[in-house]
Amino acid sequence: MSATFPLRLHLLGYAAPPIASPLVWGLAGVLALLTLGALAALILPLARRGHDYTNLRQRVISWWVMVALLSAALALGWQATLVLFAAISFVALREFLSLAPAHREDRLIILASYLVVPISYAWIALNEYGIYLVFIPVWVFLITPFLMALIGQTRNYLQRAAGFHWGEVACVYTIGFVVFLMRTPAHLPMPAGPAGLVFLLLVATEANDVAQYVWGKLFGRHKIVPKVSPNKTWEGFLGGWATTAALIWLIGPIYAPLSGVSLAIMALVLPVAGFAGDVTMSAVKRDIGVKDTSRLIPGHGGLLDRIDSLTFTAPLYFHLMTFFVLHR
Repeated sequence: MSATFPLRLHLLGYAAPPIASPLVWGLAGVLALLTLGALAALILPLARRGHDYTNLRQRVISWWVMVALLSAALALGWQATLVLFAAISFVALREFLSLAPAHREDRLIILASYLVVPISYAWIALNEYGIYLVFIPVWVFLITPFLMALIGQTRNYLQRAAGFHWGEVACVYTIGFVVFLMRTPAHLPMPAGPAGLVFLLLVATEANDVAQYVWGKLFGRHKIVPKVSPNKTWEGFLGGWATTAALIWLIGPIYAPLSGVSLAIMALVLPVAGFAGDVTMSAVKRDIGVKDTSRLIPGHGGLLDRIDSLTFTAPLYFHLMTFFVLHR
């Protein structure tokens, strides 16, 4: 079965791209960390009886599933990555719209918002970068309030129109830049190929979340945004920022054509963007009055909870990469 599957893909006109060795080693490193996490989830309940490690076990299992899906998508190429992230955008948008206050007359606008997902990712599939850039920020921004006015939706008009557009930008537009990295032309200098660019973005974003959490738990004393997220501290933010910046500086040249000033700028600003995305989504959830956007991912909450940092890091990473390297 395994021998015939690539042949069938080839006969259908699809061939998985070769996987660069840095990407293989990087994925192996991630799997090694997950294995350590799994061992910790097994040993800690035996070593420290009376403590509940259910959440840790759930988180580790969920990470195995998420890493497996992402690894398979990157290995299969931009088409598989597009399908995966289109599904991520759809589920994240569904979570957001299910949380935001809605009225019966909003059904048409909600349907239109869901249609934004396939249309937006279709521009990526067609490699229409110029249209993608303006589709949601300009045309969806204009069409959504027009449709609301056309059917007579005037109750809380401005607030609801803004809410729909915020969800479309955060859940669809910003996440689509991850897939556009996979469309990077092969002739451009990339030490680990387009998948390496995505790998560096995802590893840096998730490492920043984990590092901020660990540093905050170990040394957190001074609240940084107590009215939005009481558990976040200056120690956690600065420790996570330094850890992630060092990680990007060390492994950045392995996966992306970055060096010198461009690498330093990426290392300095990307962790800040991750923190900004986390805090912004926390403010949204606090305004709505919920802790998690759903219970889809055991131990993590909703999918939107898991990609909140990525909504800020993905467009920043993409545009910095484009400015420094890819535009050439």
